[in-house]
Amino acid sequence: MSGILILAFVISILSHGYYVGASVRSARDESESVNLNVDLSRVLKRVNERFLSVAIDASLVAEEKFMYLLTSPKLRTLAKALTPAFLRFGGTRQDFMTFNPTFLHSNEYHKNSLPPILEERLKQEWALQEVLLQKEDLQRKYRSYAVDLLYSFTNCSGLDLIFGLNELLRTTGNSWDSSNARTLIQYCESKQYSMAWELGNEPNSYEKKAGIRVNGYQLGQDFVQLRRILLESKLYHDTGLYGPDISQPRDHRRDLLEGFLESGAEAIDAYIFHFIDECQCTAISQEIKMCMLYFSVKAINWFSYVLYPQTVDLASPGKKVWLGETSSAYGGGAKGLSDTFVAGFMWLDKLGLGAKLGLDVVIRQVLIGSGTYHLVDDNLDPLPDYWLSVLYKRLVGPEVLSIEAFSILGKTKRVRVYLHCTNKKSYKSGAVTLFALNLSKSPARIAVPAMVSNSTVEAFVLQSEQPGEEGLYSKSVKLNGEVLKMVDDRTLPSLQGTPLAAGEHLRLPGYSFAFYLLSEAQALACR
Repeated sequence: MSGILILAFVISILSHGYYVGASVRSARDESESVNLNVDLSRVLKRVNERFLSVAIDASLVAEEKFMYLLTSPKLRTLAKALTPAFLRFGGTRQDFMTFNPTFLHSNEYHKNSLPPILEERLKQEWALQEVLLQKEDLQRKYRSYAVDLLYSFTNCSGLDLIFGLNELLRTTGNSWDSSNARTLIQYCESKQYSMAWELGNEPNSYEKKAGIRVNGYQLGQDFVQLRRILLESKLYHDTGLYGPDISQPRDHRRDLLEGFLESGAEAIDAYIFHFIDECQCTAISQEIKMCMLYFSVKAINWFSYVLYPQTVDLASPGKKVWLGETSSAYGGGAKGLSDTFVAGFMWLDKLGLGAKLGLDVVIRQVLIGSGTYHLVDDNLDPLPDYWLSVLYKRLVGPEVLSIEAFSILGKTKRVRVYLHCTNKKSYKSGAVTLFALNLSKSPARIAVPAMVSNSTVEAFVLQSEQPGEEGLYSKSVKLNGEVLKMVDDRTLPSLQGTPLAAGEHLRLPGYSFAFYLLSEAQALACR
């Protein structure tokens, strides 16, 4: 379904004044009172500690000089705050790039910090490069120092690298030509680069992109071939291999998925699919809100299909499922939306829903790179979704708990809530973190359940820098009333919460989202 059709769907809903599963309230409505049902006795799902992970698009290597941006101390500081996490290097261009094992290095910047004057020049040139990337031929070669720069960035930042190999190098018999991949793997092994691997990006679109059709069974055989190559390596014999990176597996793409699982399920360590939201909303807040509601309906349908036992688990019992590429809108993002405060509602909702449904890892497209759905902009300044991601990392643990929100009218869609054990690396055992989204301009009052009403609460409330609906499109965000920005290129702000008295209602302003840390919840599931 195209963005235009979805937008028409949204407008139709608005004109009729209703939405399936949600109560429509007048703009004159006052604060909504929300009650919670929680279960702190058992873990509902347990996700990877690197659940929230990030990507760098392969387009960054289209002109290799831009890889030197990865040596920026500022960018490395921003990346380190997102650990533990995977860093996926891939995307459309990975299937049009070949490795050229040239060992000439013009300088040693990959071992040191990027000089400020060069960093400024590269940032200015990158803004122009993004425009050219939409027009240029996809075919590219990259040399060894580009790989060196990428690995140095992940290693210094504490990220775990997943490198995407070119699947569109084919033999005359249409099997995968692995010779270039072998050369790259041998080079990385010679440098003792610890990393995992993917093969290909969205094989369902190969015919459209390159005029090459690879069926699911053949795709699985290609992964088996790669696994054999890795088994021959002393360094990579037990490394991670993930795939097949099919986008939104539905309709005819189900055949591709099922064929792959028949021949290649045992070759991979986790099954990966992509979900880029198709909703290209206009800058009208009510339509954006409805697109977010519609997002959850779509996501539940597609996530549930992939997670359905007869899809993946039947072919390979116990295999983890990852959302290996996701963002707020297709085509590099929705201009004026994907890099603003409003995108955070979809991002936080996706994290909460993905964990609740059992996805093991969710990889955000992108940390830095082309498009408008990046976490860090072209000037290497953090955007609202970056700050949201850092707070999620600090406050939310991998254990998912059961929670349900309801108002006097029944289940509420206006306020969405999720509950996890708190990150035990940062806080004491037994603590829980509630995170909530208010999709309405009216405030909400959330009643703390009686079983945890004696716990003090630390509130981390994120709002746009600007008030009202216009603030939805701001690129700045406030935490408890203070605008978030870096102290300097090597230092993030402290990100302190605001203490609330035990038993006090949680006040969630309109158009905001928040994390509430209940440090003395003494949750049995979190001990």
